[in-house]
Amino acid sequence: MKRGQQKRIATPGQQKWHHLIGAYNWRTGEVIYMTCEKKNSQAFCEFLEHLMNTVTSDKPIVYVLDNASYHHSRLSEAMIAYYEDRSLAFWLPPYCSDLNPIERFWKHLKAKACANRLFEAIEEVVESVDKVLVSQNDFYSSERFVFQKT
Repeated sequence: MKRGQQKRIATPGQQKWHHLIGAYNWRTGEVIYMTCEKKNSQAFCEFLEHLMNTVTSDKPIVYVLDNASYHHSRLSEAMIAYYEDRSLAFWLPPYCSDLNPIERFWKHLKAKACANRLFEAIEEVVESVDKVLVSQNDFYSSERFVFQKT
């Protein structure tokens, strides 16, 4: 739309949230993810457990963490310590979340699933996001987001 000619779009009164927690597998390009009602310490710990049960590797799993408050809770730090024999937590400096590979995937996800589109209901947004996630984890899909590894 041209500047000054934006259309007014009616919005529903109550916001609805669907949260997604994920990790980008650098080796395969796969995105391991989980949906949750709230992004908090409990959800983060459940995701770490899901991640550790999903990724099979004889090498330590390195997860890159930003400084979200729920990453630094006692519960989260206990879960990180619990898996320290199989993993390594790499903490980004404050305000540098763009250095995290998953942030590049989230940008791709938003562009493919949501950008410049108007949805009638939140369920349509969730369905669109699911399609992109399924195509990301289909190794033969031409729609996959892949880092250039040189």
